[in-house]
Amino acid sequence: MAGEPAVVQEVTDLAVGGMTCAACVKRVEKKLARLDGVSASVNLAAGRARVHHPPEVLPEQLVATVEQAGYTATLPGRPAERRDGSGDDTDPEARRERDRLAVTALLAVPVLVLSMVPAWQFRNWQWLCFVLAAPVVVWGARPFHQRAARALRHSASTMDTLVSLGVVASFAWSTYALFLGGAGDPGMRMPVSLVPTASDGVAHIYLEAAVGVPLFVLAGRYLEARARRGTGAALRSLAELAAKEVAVRDDAGERLVAIEDLRVGQVFVVRPGERVATDGTVAEGSSAVDLSLVTGESEPAEVGPGTAVIGGSVNVGGLLAVRATAVGADTRLARITHLVTEAQAGKARAQRLADRVAGVFVPVVLTLAATVLGFWLGAGADPQAAITACVAVLVVACPCALGLATPTALMAATGRGARLGVLVGGPQALEGLRHIDVVVLDKTGTLTSGHMSVARITAAPRGIGEEQAIRLAGAVERGSEHPLGRAITVHARRATPAATLPAVTAFTALPGRGVRGEVEGRLVEVLAPDDELPVPLAEALAAAETAAHTPVVVRVDGVTEALIEVGDVLRPGSYRAVDRLRRLGVRPVLATGDREAPARAVATALRIDDVHARCTPEDKARLVHRLQEGGHRVAVVGDGVNDAAALAGADLGIAMGAGTDVAVGAADVTLVRGDIDALADAVRLSRSTLATIRVNLLWAFGYNAVTVPLAMVGLLNPMPAAAAMSVSSLLVVGNSLRLRAWQPAPARSRPPATPARARSPR
Repeated sequence: MAGEPAVVQEVTDLAVGGMTCAACVKRVEKKLARLDGVSASVNLAAGRARVHHPPEVLPEQLVATVEQAGYTATLPGRPAERRDGSGDDTDPEARRERDRLAVTALLAVPVLVLSMVPAWQFRNWQWLCFVLAAPVVVWGARPFHQRAARALRHSASTMDTLVSLGVVASFAWSTYALFLGGAGDPGMRMPVSLVPTASDGVAHIYLEAAVGVPLFVLAGRYLEARARRGTGAALRSLAELAAKEVAVRDDAGERLVAIEDLRVGQVFVVRPGERVATDGTVAEGSSAVDLSLVTGESEPAEVGPGTAVIGGSVNVGGLLAVRATAVGADTRLARITHLVTEAQAGKARAQRLADRVAGVFVPVVLTLAATVLGFWLGAGADPQAAITACVAVLVVACPCALGLATPTALMAATGRGARLGVLVGGPQALEGLRHIDVVVLDKTGTLTSGHMSVARITAAPRGIGEEQAIRLAGAVERGSEHPLGRAITVHARRATPAATLPAVTAFTALPGRGVRGEVEGRLVEVLAPDDELPVPLAEALAAAETAAHTPVVVRVDGVTEALIEVGDVLRPGSYRAVDRLRRLGVRPVLATGDREAPARAVATALRIDDVHARCTPEDKARLVHRLQEGGHRVAVVGDGVNDAAALAGADLGIAMGAGTDVAVGAADVTLVRGDIDALADAVRLSRSTLATIRVNLLWAFGYNAVTVPLAMVGLLNPMPAAAAMSVSSLLVVGNSLRLRAWQPAPARSRPPATPARARSPR
């Protein structure tokens, strides 16, 4: 019986303004979820909401729903109205918030100094403090009052509700004390204390709390916003890599066009020092390109005609003419940016728990504050002490740290990973990396280069030497289309100082044996080896067979001069990557569709004990399932279509960046630069990130668990409570920012990687 058709869901990102704490996040999510078929995930640090909704729910309805909740919302591509001061310093709203902080500080500092230093309290000092505090309470704290009133209109409460009530209560009590409680006496002196003290018949004033709370919260949010912008630096730097204009060359000459007008197949010019505008293939010229900002590769790559280049890389050498092969969203830079954006939109399991707590946190705090006030008054305590304890509870209980604990760490980690060539699909992928204990590795294209290369050359004693032998062999093999011959020719061109190889005449292909031809008047043959070899070459032949390489001999005028081993060589970082994974407690398993001999050769070189050769795609998927049934958390690393099923079925799929689109699409993590050694870096980064998140959440919960009871029993004044609340958010953000400087393990010398994999001789 046919099942119900799947419900089509669209995804819309909204820029949400006015959120200040985790309670705001929960409120926006709940409001959007009330629409039929809609679910949302809101990121406080990024000020973004990712909304999944059916097609009949229009984006404009989503914006209206967020605005009905008391916040601002804009669709992508439109300037977001930010009310939290988290925009860039060049933004008008951000400048206004900075100016508000500066004026508030100028007015509040004299009040704080006079209130905290009794020796400086001159005659009628309290009235000067009252005059200075009034603008702070009315204008400096205005954003808190406005957001609190907006929330109240929607029958909600947020962190701004707590701040607004705390400021108003402190100022109202101080006003009462000055006018009716005897504190307005010209000779009044007020001692300083971090805990409430007896009034001795004269009501104390709390103007220092009335100005200190908004000052500390404004300062904390300003610094927090700057720090949060730092966690999103990776996305901004990726956006800055995209070219705005490009110099296109055609029959009409060279002209400058907008990058949006560039089309696939057009040729554009890249001058030294310029960025490559989009992905393409070099049509003319040769140079070196710096890929460090795109793939994390530290060494510039040499490019020439026919070489693929990546948009966003920097031309550090000569003039290049590049034919565009991808534009817009199809470029690798666009895909990287999309993956980083997707990763930063998600939530870890721990943050979802924190958001649920924050959803009821503020109402609970309001109830506690009212209960504390009633308890103290009912117990016959001084009204001043009761008011002080109530205000301290309101001020100190801040859920900001809960809302920032995970997203700031996640943004910093995914951005850092992108710079290192590791793209993580989201918090679930980070959590998966943290817990894997088995990794299934493909061989061809993952541990090995995936193409034929010269592995080793052994020259006969007292002969023409290794360099001359490969030069002559490369010249003859230029006439061959066999993969083995092409590998020898490519190696010869790289190894020979001369720009070109010598010409060959009388070229003949010997089916099943090799090739021969005349080079510089000498008969050169590249053939399958026979039994008549000098001792050093015979020993090299035995070693080649053990390593599953394809051996050929080079004969010049009938004399055997060298033995060349050709195979699919290990990637330079494979040995180190497998060794580091093993040290991290991750067991490597080799699964390949190749034959037993080359698979065993690679496994021996990398010290992998569990080897599965001649695996079909179904075999790989079944292997993953068996390991999972054994209680293991399995990651699969691959780069081809044959790896897609195993990648999708594993607890964590990891694709090589140079692999097929199918493999990359099925993976949770992508190693952009195609370096298997980056896998160990990804595991270490995930563990560091989740450790940072745990510390953040521990601090966020622990801070409230300690300070709220202290405030309830009257052992915490409102002003130090406000300072502690602001510091808690800064500590969480600062702890997350450490991930921006996270470094992979330094490279250490390793035994040289042994090349592997054979091809059948001709």
